[in-house]
Amino acid sequence: MADPYKTLGVARTAAEADIKKAYRKLAKELHPDRNRDNPKAAERFSQVTNAYDLLSDKDKRARFDRGEIDGDGNPAAPFGFGGGPAGGRPGYGPGPGARPQGFDFGGDGADMSDIFEGLFGGGGGGAPRGGFQGGFGRRQPLPKGADVQYRLQVSFTDAATLAPQRVTLGDGKAIEVKLPAGVQSGTQMRLSGKGDPGPGGAGDAIVTIEVQPHRFFERDGDDIRLNLPISLAEAVLGGKVKAPTVDNPVMLTIPAGTSSGRVLRLKGKGFPRKGGERGDQLVTLMVELPADDAALRGFVEGWPGRDKGNPRAAMGV
Repeated sequence: MADPYKTLGVARTAAEADIKKAYRKLAKELHPDRNRDNPKAAERFSQVTNAYDLLSDKDKRARFDRGEIDGDGNPAAPFGFGGGPAGGRPGYGPGPGARPQGFDFGGDGADMSDIFEGLFGGGGGGAPRGGFQGGFGRRQPLPKGADVQYRLQVSFTDAATLAPQRVTLGDGKAIEVKLPAGVQSGTQMRLSGKGDPGPGGAGDAIVTIEVQPHRFFERDGDDIRLNLPISLAEAVLGGKVKAPTVDNPVMLTIPAGTSSGRVLRLKGKGFPRKGGERGDQLVTLMVELPADDAALRGFVEGWPGRDKGNPRAAMGV
């Protein structure tokens, strides 16, 4: 039988607040929901809960300190020499109607609800999730099956538009999953109850997302960047050109006299954010010249303004 003071790591003279603080710390570390793959943690959790149950009850704590009950709350001498008001007879334990020492049959035991509500957000009832019962005769929850890891490759455009995906599980069944806003490579999705079976229920499926690169889109945070080629005529004269987006192509207005490197912004054409909005698409215009155009070469050679100005002056060269 364990000493509840040693189990909680407190002195026998510890105040009630110190006992509660020690229990909260240990319960948070050892709770089964946080140690699903560590049965020893569940056993230790049960021990510290038993210890707190005893020490948080003033009457039980006093009886333990006097040696009347052991660390499990059982009578230190179940066939002891009771006597006095209970009508016990020497050598035969308590008399008729006496309450066996160390057994709690509905008295003022410790209320665990404030402990677990603070630690795990519980809604009352006092017992931690996972099947642990208060009072005498605690039991541990049956272990769940193991979690199963999956990797899901998602196209760039599907990730940007949150297109539904299908995951084929280990049993051969395929299920449809919804991608979360802000998804990126390394994002993990937990599918409850889709892991290996176990006596306490199935484990979970853990799906790790891999977003595939795109041949001309590039992600920049929640924005998408695109280098868009335009012709010399479109750059000089301006006009409307078709530009791809992850949704559908859109018409983009090119201002007259546009130079390579100019960036135009398409609002709301990027990746969805967790708040519900979307990033933008940033379109960098790239002027493409024909490789061999005698007429264009002759025009530039005879162009009076070809040597006017220095486009690199701002760079100090």
